[in-house]
Amino acid sequence: MGDGRTMRVAACACGGLRVTLAGPPLGVYACCCLECQRATGSAFAVRARFAGAAVVSIEGERRLWRRGSDAGRWLEHCFCPACGGLVFLRSEAAPDMLAVSVGCFADPGFAAPATAYWASRKPGWCALSGAREIARQ
Repeated sequence: MGDGRTMRVAACACGGLRVTLAGPPLGVYACCCLECQRATGSAFAVRARFAGAAVVSIEGERRLWRRGSDAGRWLEHCFCPACGGLVFLRSEAAPDMLAVSVGCFADPGFAAPATAYWASRKPGWCALSGAREIARQ
């Protein structure tokens, strides 16, 4: 792209699934819901939201898995079939958006989450400094 927008590449652990995005994320969030805890094997997930128009390319073999949400809508996990890395999600609630796992950018300077969803479900020892916590029931 010759428009000067920053290009970012997110990839799974083995590099087999890659998504290239142009421009900054619309926002960065942490999600502490039990489903995200299970999907990441950690206390929360950190993801960056991008408009669908920011997607330059998605390369590599991928598998999709849909789950329901507490609101009754679907979320679609897109992961690498070789290493299992969850690279991005799509959702029924925001069909023109992509939520990319921040760790897949392998960028220690990536922006911190501004919001923590389902903070009521995070482990008691978990602190997300600077994130506005939203404690949904």
